[in-house]
Amino acid sequence: MDALDRLAEPGLDLLRRVDTLIAAGVPEGHRVWPLLRRMQVLPGDAVRGFLDLHPAPLASAGHAVRRLVRGYDDVSAALTDSVLWSGPAATAYGQQRAALLHHLDEGPDSLVGRLESTAGYADALADWVEGSRLALARTLADVLRSAEAVAVVAATGVSTRSGPVGPGVADAAEIAARVLAVLCVAYDGAETLLRQWAPSLAEVAWRPSVEGRPRYDQPTRVGW
Repeated sequence: MDALDRLAEPGLDLLRRVDTLIAAGVPEGHRVWPLLRRMQVLPGDAVRGFLDLHPAPLASAGHAVRRLVRGYDDVSAALTDSVLWSGPAATAYGQQRAALLHHLDEGPDSLVGRLESTAGYADALADWVEGSRLALARTLADVLRSAEAVAVVAATGVSTRSGPVGPGVADAAEIAARVLAVLCVAYDGAETLLRQWAPSLAEVAWRPSVEGRPRYDQPTRVGW
């Protein structure tokens, strides 16, 4: 359990009240409007969705992918054994073996290279989730002890299921803006990671040898 998990119950309680107030109307020109248009979700729903993201499964996936590299290492080792025969057939075999070794484990565009990139991407996503959860937890901690939170609670009464019974819409909009802003930054980070890693996660094509020269042919999918 991290800081966001510990703040989830009081945070969601406050955000239910915030959602109730801003659903009834937000002051014109308030900074929350662009954030609402972009996220297309109220802050309570946005946070509930984010609570399901955890870094541990992504980190575990990265470790699992790296364990697959051993199998490729074993195959590569078998292919490097010397051939005790000669002639045209041995030459053709040697060309195909060299192409297969290149395809398996030579550089970032090999199968092993793609596995390592996939594992690295999983690690980067795990770090992104961990950092984003911490940033959201800090924001929730700040708004829970803010004057705006007091006004929102007073405006929505004792029960979170009751409608607004007084002022507090502007305060709710301010809380919504702070929460949605940190989530926008988080999702921008995720999109940046995808752009950065996408070239390293592309398909790897099998390159069989033709007269000693590799050519591109059927794609081989690796990773997720």
